[in-house]
Amino acid sequence: MQLTDIKKRMELPVIMAPMFLISNPNMVVGACEAGIIGTFPALNARTTDILDSWMAEINARLLEKREADPHANIAPWGVNFISHSSNKRFYEDLSLIEKHQPPLVITSLGDPSPVVNVVHNYGGLVLSDVVDVTFAKKALEKGSDGLILVASGAGGHAGTLNPFAFMEEVRSFFDGPVVLAGSITKGEQVLAAEMLGADFAYIGTHFIATKESGASAAYQESIIQSAAADIIYTPAFSGIPANYLIPSIVKAGLDPKNLPEKTGLDFEKLSDSSAKAWKDIWGAGQGVGGTTKTQTVQEAVTELKTAYNQAKKVHQLT
Repeated sequence: MQLTDIKKRMELPVIMAPMFLISNPNMVVGACEAGIIGTFPALNARTTDILDSWMAEINARLLEKREADPHANIAPWGVNFISHSSNKRFYEDLSLIEKHQPPLVITSLGDPSPVVNVVHNYGGLVLSDVVDVTFAKKALEKGSDGLILVASGAGGHAGTLNPFAFMEEVRSFFDGPVVLAGSITKGEQVLAAEMLGADFAYIGTHFIATKESGASAAYQESIIQSAAADIIYTPAFSGIPANYLIPSIVKAGLDPKNLPEKTGLDFEKLSDSSAKAWKDIWGAGQGVGGTTKTQTVQEAVTELKTAYNQAKKVHQLT
């Protein structure tokens, strides 16, 4: 599948980012029906049998929608695969990717080449999460078709580079598919990402407070009530620097100003606390202040599309 083919099937150049413990088949299908790419982390399905079922369900539901309305812009879907050696389901989940053939596979935290070999055999695309230029070049050397630039302020695991600087450097050596992540919650920001040189905007935090989301009611309410000042960037909970909601850290009985730091990749609980990353300590990006209400995925996409199109008119862009 080529980039041009993907864009023809979309209403808006947006990928709904895969969010640990939040994304699910309903979110993915809702996103694709709304005309943006829906994705989920493979590890959100707590067993390989569940993952097998989820992927089959997504394919079946989207096929049914396309057959019911061949002219509808039903976007493709994708799955996020942890390509790090810490992934205990590495080979089992990779075999399910080969079986169900998601059009898009997003790799994180490791060498994407084993995934590339599988996905290219069935004609899919591989995008790799990267937080700096060094990792970007490594991913391309390993065969990734495109890059997701996880810039400063992105929810969850994020980098520290300004998106302007990051995009400029990557575009100096790569003209393939690029996705920009980091604090994007508005339609005009999607357009801004395109103007910087991105093919797609990557949006996660804004979709946490949707009705299809797997986030708890308390998590969604915290998203709605929070602002950039409520975000902390720390490696304390997984060994990799990530952005989290400070109120969830306080609620877990921890001091945000005095968090122990992990020295290696580890998603287990902190040694002196029962709190676990993502379940009790909630991820969110610095753009959290742009989310002020609960919506369906369709409503959120419609709002993004309206603002995107209005911004194009204002700037006289086609």
